[in-house]
Amino acid sequence: MPGLMRAMGRTAVIAGTATAVSGRVQRRQAEKYAGRDAQIYAEREQAYAQQTAPQPPPPAAPAASGESDMISQLKQLGELHAQGILTDEEFAAQKAKLLG
Repeated sequence: MPGLMRAMGRTAVIAGTATAVSGRVQRRQAEKYAGRDAQIYAEREQAYAQQTAPQPPPPAAPAASGESDMISQLKQLGELHAQGILTDEEFAAQKAKLLG
C-alpha cells in the first residue's frame, strides 16, 4: 500500500505541475497576441470609418461682384468659426441663412 500511495502522490504532483505550466503558457500567449488583435481591430475600424465617411460638399460657385457684402459676412463667419466662437452647427446655420 505505501507504494501505491507514493505513486498516487507523485501522479498528483505531476498533474498539478502540468496544469500550472499549461495555464502560464496560455496566459503568456493571450498577452502576446492581445496587442496584435487590438491593432488588427483598430485597423479594421479605421478602414470602416474611411469607407463610410461622408463625401465633402462640392465647392461653392464664385460669387458675383455685387455680392461683396455677402462675401465679407461669410469671411467674418469663417473667422469666428476658426476662433472657436461659433460651433460647427452655428456656423452651418448662419452660412445657410446668408446663402439663402
